[in-house]
Amino acid sequence: MSQTAVNALLERGRTLTTPALRAAVDRLAPPMNTVAAYHFGWIDAHGREAEGDGGKAVRPALALLSAEAAGAAPDTGVPGAVAVELVHNFSLLHDDLMDGDEQRRHRDTVWKVHGPAQAILVGDALFAISHEVLLEAGGPGAARAARRLAVASRKLIDGQAQDISFEHREFVSVEECLEMEGNKTGALLACAASIGAVLGGADDAAADALETYGHHLGLAFQAVDDLLGIWGDPAATGKQTWSDLRQRKKSLPVAAAVAASGGAARRLTALLTADAKKSQEEFADFDEAEFAARAALIEEAGGRQWTADEARRQHDTALRALDGLDMPARVREQLVELADFIVIREK
Repeated sequence: MSQTAVNALLERGRTLTTPALRAAVDRLAPPMNTVAAYHFGWIDAHGREAEGDGGKAVRPALALLSAEAAGAAPDTGVPGAVAVELVHNFSLLHDDLMDGDEQRRHRDTVWKVHGPAQAILVGDALFAISHEVLLEAGGPGAARAARRLAVASRKLIDGQAQDISFEHREFVSVEECLEMEGNKTGALLACAASIGAVLGGADDAAADALETYGHHLGLAFQAVDDLLGIWGDPAATGKQTWSDLRQRKKSLPVAAAVAASGGAARRLTALLTADAKKSQEEFADFDEAEFAARAALIEEAGGRQWTADEARRQHDTALRALDGLDMPARVREQLVELADFIVIREK
């Protein structure tokens, strides 16, 4: 499958999911419905219609493919796709506020435009509606799907709590980082990869195999995100240069670099130890050269290459989870190509 075909798969996810997603958001009381519409890129900060960047749409694409893997029509997975997107965006609204991120998808974040209170309220509302939408789908799979979404949501929140706790620690092991990322990113992608199948009548064994695929795909996705969080092109990512370093995130490249031996690892460890003791105000005064120096040490110590290799390892593990699963050959091919896309993306 070509990149064009992958883009078409992602666009199908958007096309089938967006009307139901808009209908769910329309349930919110004003001004939350307007704030949510701004977050999703449907309107600008002045309330005018917009065609903003709504994200990569990997999760909706997975949910629809998941339904097809179970032999159902793709639109069987739409309630699952909408529910997962609502939970994902609940987490983005809260994460942006907690992390102090002022930009997402090349626009000011919700808390920056509408204030912290609205970011919290709208995030909470999206989370509540996600379960409402899923249970309204009806059928024997709805309750099973809702349970998987609830477990994934808990793990996602666990991961965010772990991520925040890492920021002021001097040292975070690679194992701790992988556990955190498995919760924060892997859990919801795992849910997306299985929820359509559950709605389509798949048994637990098939849903669990798809969930394993999604979990490792999530770890590959986050490893690439970690690389982009330090070395990504702001024009592509929509975030500041050295974004994760500015937030003192102990992402995989950092954890792997610190765990390495050699002079670069020791110099990096000394810098990060000193950084952890600084206030956010002191840290905000750093100039570009100081962040660039830290990024260079991470790369010299091998953190960048290790993370790129880990993305590929997780990608391969994800694909092995599909072995033995009975599904249409076309769907299997699309799941493989979607996994390939995740490890080569630039934003």
